[in-house]
Amino acid sequence: MPKALKYILNMKRLPVLIVMVAAFVFLAIETMGTTGDKTPPTRYEKILQIVGQILTQGHYSPKEINDDFSKKVFQKYFEELDSEKNIFLQGDIKSLERFSTKIDDEIKGAPVQFFLEAGKIFNIRSEEVSLIYKDILGKPFDFQTAESINADNKKLNFSKTEGERRESWRKRLKYLTLQRYVDLLEARESNKGKEGFTVKSDAELEKEAREKVKLTMDRIFDRYRVKFNDDEKFSVYVNTITSMMDPFTEFFPPVDKRYFDEQLSGSFYGIGAQLTYEEGNIKISSVLPGGPAHKSGEIEVGDVIVKVGQGSETAIELTGYDVTDAVKIIRGQKGTEVRLTVRKKDGSLKPVNLIRDKIVQDESFVRSAVINEGSSRIGYIFLPEFYANFEDPTDGHRSSVDVAREVKKLKEEKVDGIVIDLRNNGGGSLYDVIQIAGLFIDQGPIVQVKDREGPPQVMRDRDAGVLYDGPLAVMVNEFSASASEIFAAAMQDYGRAIIIGSTSTYGKGTVQRPIGLDPQSNYLSSNSELGSLKLTLQKFYRVSGASTQLKGVEPDIIVPTVYEYLKFRERDNPGALPWDEISKASYKKWQPGFDMQLITNAGKTRIAGDTIFSNIKKKTDLLAKFDEKVYPLQIDQYKQRQKLTRETIREIEKLVKLQNAMDINFLVQDQQRYVSEDKDKNERYKQWLANISKDIYVDQAIKIIHDIVNQQNLAKTKEPVKTF
Repeated sequence: MPKALKYILNMKRLPVLIVMVAAFVFLAIETMGTTGDKTPPTRYEKILQIVGQILTQGHYSPKEINDDFSKKVFQKYFEELDSEKNIFLQGDIKSLERFSTKIDDEIKGAPVQFFLEAGKIFNIRSEEVSLIYKDILGKPFDFQTAESINADNKKLNFSKTEGERRESWRKRLKYLTLQRYVDLLEARESNKGKEGFTVKSDAELEKEAREKVKLTMDRIFDRYRVKFNDDEKFSVYVNTITSMMDPFTEFFPPVDKRYFDEQLSGSFYGIGAQLTYEEGNIKISSVLPGGPAHKSGEIEVGDVIVKVGQGSETAIELTGYDVTDAVKIIRGQKGTEVRLTVRKKDGSLKPVNLIRDKIVQDESFVRSAVINEGSSRIGYIFLPEFYANFEDPTDGHRSSVDVAREVKKLKEEKVDGIVIDLRNNGGGSLYDVIQIAGLFIDQGPIVQVKDREGPPQVMRDRDAGVLYDGPLAVMVNEFSASASEIFAAAMQDYGRAIIIGSTSTYGKGTVQRPIGLDPQSNYLSSNSELGSLKLTLQKFYRVSGASTQLKGVEPDIIVPTVYEYLKFRERDNPGALPWDEISKASYKKWQPGFDMQLITNAGKTRIAGDTIFSNIKKKTDLLAKFDEKVYPLQIDQYKQRQKLTRETIREIEKLVKLQNAMDINFLVQDQQRYVSEDKDKNERYKQWLANISKDIYVDQAIKIIHDIVNQQNLAKTKEPVKTF
């Protein structure tokens, strides 16, 4: 590593922005002028060379970019383009083997050629396959033949011949048709005798099933033709390269980076309408009261968006677009014009020009409620992510501010304890997780953050005092990651809260920061014209010294969950960085005022003796056996397997719902928040409340708090021992 960059990356006392700016001003100087008298680099060369240097000089644990690295990228890129391995032929890969040791050269400044050549072959093969699937779906399937399909892509190879590829498609299309055919047969059986229902023959239903599959395939291949252009293939190429470093280092084209920021902030600039995909069309599914679409009076539920234009630019047809694609181009900067062409219900086309405005997604923010358990009133806080609006720090929502407000409201409600639900919370802002942890402990270290060189930084809560010092439980599951794991780990290490959840959290213990790639702005903007790189720069460590990477956080009380059998945690990713540990930070354990071990043992005993949880484990173990990805194509065998799978899932769905709902209510102060002219929103909040009231996992967390309250009350009522 050059000494100048090494010095810059270790300037820990400087604000992050200044460090990154200084680092990439250096990179700009180092990378400019390296092409000499060669052909001026294209946009692809510029991006790839900048990304390569950032990976080498800034990544926490970079792999050497050499011929071996190149060979791995070469093979993986074909798998990224063709994940089901049914478009390319083995000969296609062999024909491009000359590039297998040249990708590292492309990263270092050589002309970018490999992905373009692979893309040309992909386009040719896609057109070939489009004829294959149409031909296969033009004839009836025989569902009496005893055969099966292996859908495990890891165990499949690219076809050697066109005949093998066609057979692969035949089985895939047969399986997709079989799924829909059986669904249609079941619908016919359940609707027989109903007024207005037309009973179709088996042959008619089989044909209808094939037509449904063809519509799906047409949509996919339309996207290949229209949307999956060289720019999109290049994004896949760059991300294939970045993923070789670790799973979370990622390249974002400009529009994708904006979308990522919007998801984190909970707000965006758009038209105020929700979209859905239906039969090849992007439709308006709801209109937000007060938004630009609603104010115009020209957008209605059921309208189909045919084209989208930006200001005076030529409009883009949405053929081949999915909802996410459409959302990305409909959203934009505040005050800018977006031109829609919509097809009304009568079939007429109507142009609608709208000015984008701020849209706030309230449902992505923290919510709370009060649950009554016996004589205890227990606060419940739902935190979907550690959100923060970095683009609008003064007016935007911050999870730390919002959680503090909810805690204050719960204190006014005189709750006896609080449960914080971090299930499915994938993380977010590191600053906010530190601030939120500080609400529950006195000042002290929350997490240690380590660069690839030098000693770790200890990130501390520096505010003296505690906002809430009562009983606390934290709920986690397999999807709780990153910032969620930092919070849960800190609460566990301090002995501040009891952690309850699945066998472990996700296990993401790495830190990423977005870095703009545009040298014209000296890398000042993370939303640059060339795109951005979300780079893994650091690793998280608990105050106890153990990393949250790979192993995650093991709860104090483990509860069998429905997703335990799925293999999607960090430890299941072969490219994940390893677990390790560093020295323990200096911190003072919390004195809870109750016997935490006694409470933990009581919770474990209650769950172990509950037949519901033992049955959940049995059912999920059974689903794990079904998840072998080898599926029968014979209809009776398929039906039998579907019956077992559906029965198991239905049984699990019943098991995870309480027979007697908990007594749960919104806070008095929040009544107005859930009353608005948006009836759909009101209904969604009511449904959320109803779902929580029947959640067996929330019920267990509430019981833990109730145990603590009972123990504390018992201690208060005991008379002190008198000495005579």
